[in-house]
Amino acid sequence: MRARMHARIRMGALCAATALSTLGVPALAGSLPSAQVPLWPGPAPGSEGLALAPRIVERGVDPAVPDRYVDGVIAPSLTVYRPARPDGRALLVVPGGGYQRVVLDREGSALVPAFARDGGLTLFVLQYRLPGEGHRGGRDVPLADAQRAMRLIRRHAAEWGLDADSVGVMGFSAGGHVAASLATRHGERVYAPVDTADALDARPAYAVLVYPVIDMGAHAHPGSRQRLLGDAPDAASVRAYSLQHRVDARPPPVFLLHAQDDPAVPVENTLLFEAALRQAGIEHETHLYAHGGHGFGVREAHGTLASWPRLAIDWIRAHAPAGDAQSPAPAAATFPRSER
Repeated sequence: MRARMHARIRMGALCAATALSTLGVPALAGSLPSAQVPLWPGPAPGSEGLALAPRIVERGVDPAVPDRYVDGVIAPSLTVYRPARPDGRALLVVPGGGYQRVVLDREGSALVPAFARDGGLTLFVLQYRLPGEGHRGGRDVPLADAQRAMRLIRRHAAEWGLDADSVGVMGFSAGGHVAASLATRHGERVYAPVDTADALDARPAYAVLVYPVIDMGAHAHPGSRQRLLGDAPDAASVRAYSLQHRVDARPPPVFLLHAQDDPAVPVENTLLFEAALRQAGIEHETHLYAHGGHGFGVREAHGTLASWPRLAIDWIRAHAPAGDAQSPAPAAATFPRSER
């Protein structure tokens, strides 16, 4: 029985890798080992019968510095980057893209040197579905993918040498809206359970929000709001998806980071969320910088802003219990196609 189970796991990994390689997703970032794993054992809930053609676009001009994005996501997945000396902590990374695309490198693989190689964190970079591409219940499919990702990481934590209680989330821009949704709405049922992994808690141990989209009202990023809520959302929808109104006593500790000269996502997004956290008594730490603009990630963070990854890693270590290096995961370890 165990041999057959391991065979199914390896076959699932092979199928996932084959499918993703046809999309041009590289298996490696730098010299760190990586793997791609699917989120769902079949069609993602709400995407059944939908015909989408995933498209990866390279925006960079230097082959050594990739800057890709993907849209048309029909089969959400995780790209896993595991350091040589993992410390047992894991970070679910949700890149931005204005809910129009998912940025793969600038706010994904580019994090590997600081957070995985040097910081010891195992990174799970999420390719999530986009709300305006025809999925049923489109407003909540990014959150559904984030919830599912958190549950799968926890379900298979031992296979990756991780502490299941030390899995946090980091989101950028519109990905910050997804991450903040996970932090505040982790207990909401936004998809029907598909297997035993969905019985696990989706609440992240902590949340790191970098120039996040929070507000859908006066301080909204127009493109994110339009793609999430449509051209003329009603007041109830605007309030429901303005995440400062979703803070209660259940969110985890939060690390907030924003540049005050951000021309795309006004700093008021972070300030509104910080005020809600403070009022609810949620532990948090806020870092505001005079300059930096939007979308700096790690590559374009200069001056004092360049130190933000170190600040975030130190904060994560203070808020996640794992601390000892874990043994390497087996080469074939990945998530099975189904948990049934």
